[in-house]
Amino acid sequence: MLQVQLEIGPDPAEVGRARRWARSRLAGSGIGEDEPLAETLVLLISELVTNAVVHTGCPAVLRMLFGAGAADVATVRVEVADASARPPRPRHADGDDTNGRGLELVDGLADRWGWQREGNGKSIWCEVDRGAPVVAGVVRESGVYAPSCAVTNSA
Repeated sequence: MLQVQLEIGPDPAEVGRARRWARSRLAGSGIGEDEPLAETLVLLISELVTNAVVHTGCPAVLRMLFGAGAADVATVRVEVADASARPPRPRHADGDDTNGRGLELVDGLADRWGWQREGNGKSIWCEVDRGAPVVAGVVRESGVYAPSCAVTNSA
């Protein structure tokens, strides 16, 4: 299993940097940028990093693990760990809302996802099985959270 990680600062501009970094790591793992799997993974990373940066205001760590599944299934696991110990809190976005759908997208695109406590904070993770059908644009009803950061930023 190969694991790579990137430290993310508490700045929304970091989301774009995370996407660029992820694309290069996916290509290095043999997942071509023209594969639907690559675009799905980049979208999942974008949503998880956005949630961590925007809703916690804390630094985060993005990890990608290649080959994380069972021996007969090639799985890519994405994890974003942040310093907020607050568990996910479901939210429902109304039709015209411009945010609040991040984890709905994760739920619709990932084969599995969840969260776990990690140190003083938590990690949100999702897994996509390589070779599994990629369904773009499917959004199932599920919760979206906005955790609060356990660490205060001093300005």
